[in-house]
Formats: sequence, structure tokens, C-alpha cells
Amino acid sequence: MDIIFYIEYYTATGEQLALHIAETHRPDSPLHILMTTDDNAHWQGVWHVPAQAPGAIDYYFSVESAHGTQRREWTTVCHRLDLPTRPQPAVHVYGRWIDVPHDTYRYSSAFTECLHPHALQPLHSPGDRCARLVCRAPQLRSGQRLVLTGAERALGEWHPEQGLPMAEHNYCEWVAEIPIDLLTQTTIEFKFVIIHDGADPSPIWEEGMNRTLTLADEPGLQVYELDQSFYPLCDERVAGTLVPVFSLRTEGSFGVGDFGDLMAMTDLIASTGQRVLQVLPINDTTVTHTWTDSYPYSCISVFALHPQYADLRQLPTLNDSGRRQHYAQLQRELNALPQIDYERMMQAKEAYLHELYQQEGRKAMATDDFARFFSDNGQWLVPYAQYCYLRDTYRTTDFAQWQGHATWNEADRPALSNSRSPKYHQVAYYYYVQYILHCQMTAAHDHARQRGVVLKGDIPIGVHRQGCDVWMEPRYFCLDGQAGAPPDDFAADGQNWGFPTYNWDAMLADGCQWWNRRFTHMALYFDAYRIDHILGFFRIWEIPIQAVRGLLGQFAPALALSPDDMAVYGLHFDRAMTRPYITDSVVGAVAGPEAAYLRQHCLSAQADGTYTLRPEVDSERKVQALVDAHRLSEAQGRAICDLLTEVLFLEDHRHAGLYHPRISAQRTHAYRHLSEDGQRAFDRLYEDFYYHRNNGYWYGEAMKKLPPLIEATRMLACAEDLGMVPACVAPVMEQLRVLSLEIQTMPKTACRFADLQHNPYRSVCTISSHDMAPLRQWWDEDKGRAQDYYSSMLHHDDPAPHPMPGWLAEDIVERHLMSPSMLCILSLQDWLSIDEQLRLPNAMGERINIPADPHHYWRYRMHISIEQIATHRGYRQRIADMIEQAGRR
Repeated sequence: MDIIFYIEYYTATGEQLALHIAETHRPDSPLHILMTTDDNAHWQGVWHVPAQAPGAIDYYFSVESAHGTQRREWTTVCHRLDLPTRPQPAVHVYGRWIDVPHDTYRYSSAFTECLHPHALQPLHSPGDRCARLVCRAPQLRSGQRLVLTGAERALGEWHPEQGLPMAEHNYCEWVAEIPIDLLTQTTIEFKFVIIHDGADPSPIWEEGMNRTLTLADEPGLQVYELDQSFYPLCDERVAGTLVPVFSLRTEGSFGVGDFGDLMAMTDLIASTGQRVLQVLPINDTTVTHTWTDSYPYSCISVFALHPQYADLRQLPTLNDSGRRQHYAQLQRELNALPQIDYERMMQAKEAYLHELYQQEGRKAMATDDFARFFSDNGQWLVPYAQYCYLRDTYRTTDFAQWQGHATWNEADRPALSNSRSPKYHQVAYYYYVQYILHCQMTAAHDHARQRGVVLKGDIPIGVHRQGCDVWMEPRYFCLDGQAGAPPDDFAADGQNWGFPTYNWDAMLADGCQWWNRRFTHMALYFDAYRIDHILGFFRIWEIPIQAVRGLLGQFAPALALSPDDMAVYGLHFDRAMTRPYITDSVVGAVAGPEAAYLRQHCLSAQADGTYTLRPEVDSERKVQALVDAHRLSEAQGRAICDLLTEVLFLEDHRHAGLYHPRISAQRTHAYRHLSEDGQRAFDRLYEDFYYHRNNGYWYGEAMKKLPPLIEATRMLACAEDLGMVPACVAPVMEQLRVLSLEIQTMPKTACRFADLQHNPYRSVCTISSHDMAPLRQWWDEDKGRAQDYYSSMLHHDDPAPHPMPGWLAEDIVERHLMSPSMLCILSLQDWLSIDEQLRLPNAMGERINIPADPHHYWRYRMHISIEQIATHRGYRQRIADMIEQAGRR
């Protein structure tokens, strides 16, 4: 049987359309067929169906040339063809090119599996002399289905209840088959209509003129792909909660939130009409086995889950009654603490899991379910397990100290995968723990879908530089730099996250396989995700390895400046501008009472009246080491680091002879030393470099990286697009249909507070993020700012009350719920702020993270249990009423 594909698509000379076909159960093995044309507009391709024909195929079109693929269709949801059950003389498929839809979010699993689930129904008909009409209708909600009706009697004569029922055979794609012999005309007139399964009898007709279609005079099955249908239905808006999994608390949790608590939290928010539960990253971060591992954005594996989230209640009990009593006592002690004691909690949980592994591991790992888990995840699981074994054996994550194992060796895989091998048993505990975590998180995900709740995860921008990902695939990382962020409202000195930057050349060379594996794996557990620091896909703030703070960083990649480029702005470049400008007056201004000590012990006087830093203090890393060794005071170390940043330009990390203006250079004494003309020239150069020169370049960088990642899964893509945002970011996010993050107190235009009613629909509206002070703390931090907000945004004439009363918090929450944003996701602390009886009395205890502190201890935990909140029916009803009144049900 031949399937003949037709499509009308206009191409340029030298371009050719290609058809890509994949069996639905083998999506990773596509078949490529080059199509033919007589006019560069009407294309045809033939697929000879093999004897062992699949039940269905997915396919898409691309434009090819001698230089490779020029463009392709949107592939998140490909075309689908259910093959006829009987061989046909031929199947004729009249296709259409599908660009990225404006409403891609409706095709996401957040909508199709959580908010409006429909059961897919493959259409396995004989196909004898039938016309199959295919139409995408993503607006349908649960309890709704599509029918085809038209002028012909076979189509119900415009009576929807007598029309042809359609089947949703692919996500948001509906099909109906018309027996051609029942038609009186070869040209049919019709419409697609929404029918309700429930009590509502009124059909919803698609907008626009009646459709017409002239059928071909061909034997066998004819398939016509038609334009998407549109209906007069409002866009959905839903509400949700942001809370880290580790912050959850139930009566039975073990001193930290776990995956069982995640299910309980799902039930709680569902009872209030909320539809989204957002969490922070849940990947393993174990490096030192100390509290510093509490940082959830510094994962050692983008695939492995953190052992702290194992719900011990879901596991078999220990046989030894004495050990059971021991752990029961530990559970009560740890769960009674107001905050997480990370080290005690992890020691207790890991000890329990080791004992359970000795008791149950062999039996669990002999099951077919474990065998499937190992087969599906072995690519990352085996290296991860060996990494953990070596980390714990050598008590360090410094690979250089792992004798013979400085990097992952693929030759080790067979022995580590063979259950009869001694090496397998060295690492089997780590397999077992990841299997437990996978089963529990999968169950939590399934439970959320059953409750109609979207679980939204978080994809950190970086990984730990001594983590398993770097150890396993070092070619993907640049270890001579550190990722961070330039100075902003969160951190005046910028942020140094310590992560290695990505080697995008290596990643793009293999089609971003590492990122694709990462996103695909995340889709096992989530239906939406937050891209942490999406700006990093345009350019990352790269900090030299010898720097501690973020002030000496530079954007990478970027179009750095040559001395000739600088001359265009009227600035004469001198290499001295790259060296710290230090004079007596500068030392006095920067060091204050420490100036005399610095002149005597840390600086070398030069003949021209300036100073240079001595070799032992010529980098921030060296200075920090001296401070840590108590050879310099904190004040002295700070002063020296400030002197190190007294530069106007930084040489490009990758290209000698090219330069970047130092961020915030106008605050330096080196800048003040310039003449007035020199300052004006520098300002012109600085403004153009950071806000104009690189926009087109960064747009191109993002469009090389982001499209294949976003199309790799059907998760709903949301971005954290805060900070120093270049103008090219918004067009890329619009083109890729990524939801932006809108925070009223961090406006994206030149104003103090944003107008919530101006939020775009494709956005996430929130009051505060995990990096910010929650609402009540923010309110009391700056009373002048709070008064301005109270007067200008809430329109009150009286003095703003302090501390924030519950009625005022409720007013602010209601206003955010009323915004046009698709998602309004508020932190748990901000939801609780409306109730003066339930909320934490001390607002200062609600902070999750302080970005300016690189050594922050992430230990915030709910002060009351989920069970306690659930008993407050009045509180839950207030939230439900607010959500309903805002139209977010």
C-alpha cells in the first residue's frame, strides 16, 4: 500500500520539502522522504508502507537545502495518521504546514492531562472509499466533544445532534470519516460544532463562514487536514501555590517535606479550587553531606532525585522493633522543629534507607518493575551511582582524588549493570534509592493529574561544578568560568553561583542531546516548568575563576569591543583601563580606617603616584583565602576586593584584544578620573554595549538553543525573565510562546510599580518569588515604599498600616487574582498572609532565600501542618471564593 502525501508550500530556488515519518511507538527512528514538485509550490511524496505496517504514524514537513534543514514545522504535536485496517489501492493525504500556534499552551500536558483531560481514540477504520477530515480544536474542555455537521443528509443537515461524531485521535486533533458514496455532491459544506456531554444542551458553533471542501476523485481513503477551528470561548485563567517540597509539613513527615506530603498538598490546594502547584528543583544536591547541600539550585545530577524526599511511610517497615522505635522518636523530634535541621534529617533518612536496603533491596530489585526502571534510566543512573559511591568512598567530590576515576569511563558500565558483578553490589544501594524516589514522585504526579492539578517544576540554569553531570560529560562545560548574575536589586555586588558555564558549541554540535534528555526526563514528573534565568540562554554572566563576587563578570557570548570600536564613540583606549586604578585618595575612600594597613602590607607604590596590588592579594579568590585563614580581617578583605574592581574594561575571556566595559563602572573612582569628555564617551559606549549592540546577536543565540528544547516535550513552558533583560528577550518568548513572569514590584517598564491589568495573558503573575521577601516582610522593609504602593496602587489616602493586617493582604491577593495572566501562582506565605490566625506571627521567618548571601541555609518550613490548614474550612472557603470571583475556576 502506498501513502501519497500532498502539500502546498512555496519555496525558494534550491530548497526542497522533506517528509519525516515516525511510527508512534518508535518516535526516535524517523524516516526521511524527499518530496518532488513541478513549480516549487505543490509538493508530493510517496511512502511505501512495509508489510508489517504500524497502527499509526506521526509525521512533519521540513524545508531542506544543500546547507541542511532551513526550517521545519512545529513538532511538539506532529501530524498523526491512523492507518486503515485493510489495504487500500492508495491513501491520499492532503496536508498543511503548521507553524507554532498562538495557543501552544492548549497542546501542553498541563491542559490535555490536567485541566481538560480527554481520552485519545485512535481511528482504526477500514478506510474503503472514505474522506477523513482532520481538524485541530484545542479549545475543547473536559466534557466536550466535537461533531461535524453540514448541508448533506449524511452530515446531519445542519443539526449538530445528528452530525458525525468525531474522535480525538491526537492531542487537540479531531477526525471524522465520511463515506463518500453517501454524499450527493463532490463539494461539501460543513462546520465543526462543540457538543456537551453533560446537561448543557446548547452547541457551540465554530466562528467564521461555512467551510467548503471539494473531494478528489480517487479510490481508497482520502485524508484532508484542515485549518484549526475557533470558538467564542474565553481564555482560561487559573490560580496556584508556590512552595518548595522541602518546606511542606504533615504530621507524619520526617523533619522535611517529602513526596507523600506533595500529594497531601495537592489535595489541599485542589479543595480551594487551585489548579497549579509549583515547586523548586527536586534533584540531588549531595556534595558534602552538610547543610550547604540544602541549596536546591546546585544539583549534582539533572536526572537523579534528592534522597531527602523519600516518604518513609510508603516503604516497608523495618523488622527490628527497636530500630522502628528509634526512628519513630527521631521523626517526632525532627518534625517538631520550626525549621529544617538538614544534617540531622539527612543522617537519619540515609541511615533508615541503608537499613531498609539491607532488608528489602534484593527483593525489590528482582522485580520486573525495577528492571523496567533500570532499562529506561540506565544511561544516567549507572554513572550517577558510581559517582555517589566514589564520593562517599573518597569523602570528596574532587574528581582528581578519585584514583583512576577522574572522569566517567563508559567501559565500566557492563560490570556496574550486571547484578552478578561485585561492582554492581557496590553501587546497588544508589539504584534502589533512586527507584524508590522515582516510584513515589511518579505516584505524586499521577495523583496530581487525577485531581486536575498541574505540577510545575523548576529547571535550574546551572549544575554543580563537581557534580555527576560534569564528571560524566565534561565536554559540555567550561570549567574556567563561573556562572552568575550582574548587580541588581537582589545583590549590589552581583551574584556568583559557582556553576560552570556551558560549552554551547559542543552542545549544539550534537543537537543539544543533554538538554533534550533533561527536559524529557523532567516530563516524567511535571506538566509545566519554570526555566530558571532564561536570560542564560541568550548570554550568561561569566565570572573569572579567580573572582568571588559578580562585579568582574562579562556577558558570554557577546560582541566585545576592539580599541578601534571604542574610538568610534570618542574614547581613546589605554591598557591601563583594564588595571585597577589605585591612588592615595582612592585607598582612603575605599578602605577608610584600614587604608594605612593596606598601603603597608598589600600595595606597592609606583613612580607615577599610583599603587598596584601585591601578587598575594591580586585576585578576590586569594583575598578570600586570607580572610578565611584570619590573616586579613573582613573589612580589609572587602576593601582589597573593592580596589580590584576599580577598572573600566575587562578583556574578553575567549578573545584577546577585545574588551567589555565593566558593569556599573560609573560608580568607580576610575570613571571619575576620566575627563568630562571621556565620561560622556564612556557613557555612550556603555549604553550601546549593554542595551543595543548585542541584541541581534543574542536573539540568534537564543533561537539556536531554545526552540528544540521547548518542543522536546509537551510541558507548559514558563520563564523567569527578571534582572538585566535585553530587548531581544521579549520577541523570542513571544515567538516561542513562553509564559513570562510578572511581578508588580519589579516592573519591566520605567515605573515604580506595574499595572496588573497590563499583564499579558501568556504570563505568570505573582507577588513574590522564593528569592524575594514575602509580602508581609516586603511591606515592613521600607515603609516609604509601602506608603507609595498603598497610595498609588491601592488608592488609600490614610497612612499605610504596619504590620500588614489580613484585610490588606487579602486586597492585594485579590487584585493579583484579577489580573489577565493565565497563571496566578502565589507563595504559600502570601496565601496565608490573609488570615491573621493562621499565618506565622513573625513575618521575618517566612523568607526562603537571600540571593545576596551565597552561603544561605535553605531551611524554611511551614509552621503549621497541611492537616491543620485543611481543618480551617473558613480559610479554604475564602480562597475558593476569591478564585471563583476572579474567574479562575
